[in-house]
Amino acid sequence: MSVGYRKNKIIVPISVSLTLLLIGCNDNKASQCQRLIKTVNDGNSLVEINKGTQVATSLKLAKDLQTATKKIEQLNLKDPKLKEYQTQFVKVFTTLSQNIYKAGKALNTAKLAKASTSGRQQIQTARSEIDNALKAAEVAAKQSDVLATQVNRYCSQPE
Repeated sequence: MSVGYRKNKIIVPISVSLTLLLIGCNDNKASQCQRLIKTVNDGNSLVEINKGTQVATSLKLAKDLQTATKKIEQLNLKDPKLKEYQTQFVKVFTTLSQNIYKAGKALNTAKLAKASTSGRQQIQTARSEIDNALKAAEVAAKQSDVLATQVNRYCSQPE
């Protein structure tokens, strides 16, 4: 399964630039931005590391993305705008996790299909499920990129 649609060109520079800009340990907007971006980057790196992997790895990736989603949910952000971004990232990661899981399960079904008429039908159905799941994951990935741009813009503004 290929998850080559993921473009992570924005998030890594965001993290680096914010890390350089942030000073101090108090829980101000800047430190909250840093925590949100780091946690999101950790989740996004899971996708990058596991691109083009097979069934078992895809299912593990889906589970790892669920864990990343929980970490994003558990961030104790006080800034109202960052809380809004946090909620949106949770939705994105949930969608990614669910659809990578669906694609992995469908790929497994296709791999186990017998060389028969019913097996060919299973493969066709699985292929359709994989395509639909990957399209939904691609939409979520694009939403993530848009959110990352918005977070970068917001976090670059002075307090």
